[in-house]
Amino acid sequence: MAQAIDALRHGWPLRMEGGPVLLPVETAIDARAQSGRMLISSARAATLKLVNQREAAAPHAPVLIHGAEPFTLAAARPIADPALDLASPLKGPFKADAIEWGAAAEAALELARLAGILPAFLVDPVSIGEAQTVAPGDLAHWSDTAKLTIATRARLPIAACEDTEIVAFRSADDTREHIALVIGTQMTGRAPLVRLHSECLTGDILGSLKCDCGPQLDAALAAMAQEARGGGWGVLLYMRQEGRGIGLVNKLRAYRLQDQGFDTVEANQRLGLPDEARDFGTAARMLELLGVRDVRLMTNNLRKVVALEQAGVRVIERVQHQLPANPHSARYLGTKRDRSGHLLD
Repeated sequence: MAQAIDALRHGWPLRMEGGPVLLPVETAIDARAQSGRMLISSARAATLKLVNQREAAAPHAPVLIHGAEPFTLAAARPIADPALDLASPLKGPFKADAIEWGAAAEAALELARLAGILPAFLVDPVSIGEAQTVAPGDLAHWSDTAKLTIATRARLPIAACEDTEIVAFRSADDTREHIALVIGTQMTGRAPLVRLHSECLTGDILGSLKCDCGPQLDAALAAMAQEARGGGWGVLLYMRQEGRGIGLVNKLRAYRLQDQGFDTVEANQRLGLPDEARDFGTAARMLELLGVRDVRLMTNNLRKVVALEQAGVRVIERVQHQLPANPHSARYLGTKRDRSGHLLD
């Protein structure tokens, strides 16, 4: 899996076991490559207005298309990248074909997401080099949270609370390294205040006003520090899953589409990516390794509550965690409420 993800980021082809050879459209560098077929997501197919595309199809489901002419990389990239829609508005006509290698196609789209590239491939292209072989089953093996372990831990005084420990987690199969901040003295018999916070470079570090991530992080740390002063404790899980799991570059692509008037869900769909792709099972495994079974969870997202409970973590209380909007984030927060089911209380 690690080799497959690396291959996609370098623009090298994958040989899908039980399926064809697939070449990533975004990163491929051999201009001679071409194919009569492309693999894209259902959401992107709907954006391209394929007349035979089912409207109710799952947005992240794979769709195999062909056109009147073979797809070169130059022709394929405007199909893959919605940022090029205005510059190349006329695409098609295309037709969606039946996929006889569905598991391989689904695995390919998920691999593209993990690699942080656009989910679009040339199928069995000509003029390419040796392909990296990968099986769909490798994906489930790679995402096995049982492989996650504590790598190291150390005392880390922070501005919010000097009595803080940082704990680093990693898996042999994944280059992302998650961390936890244990704020106050960990104790048994008292459920900690817990926040699952997904990495947001623009909000956490650069102070972006487009989202509420930075203020949420600061407010969570402040609340846990206050909890520690009162004799309790807290755990902040900082998850390396930028852009709700689609990666930094694709998140910035979504920002560009938002500048054109699309909301956050619509922007991700135009990219052919899911609007929610975070792995909350990893958070549950981190809590397990810390010896935490019961939590008071700071969130307005019921998906986090359900995901943790399904993974064996008991959420004994949901603690409201919402901050005021600003003129730049009002629509973003409204979309989380209206389209993603986030609570207001």
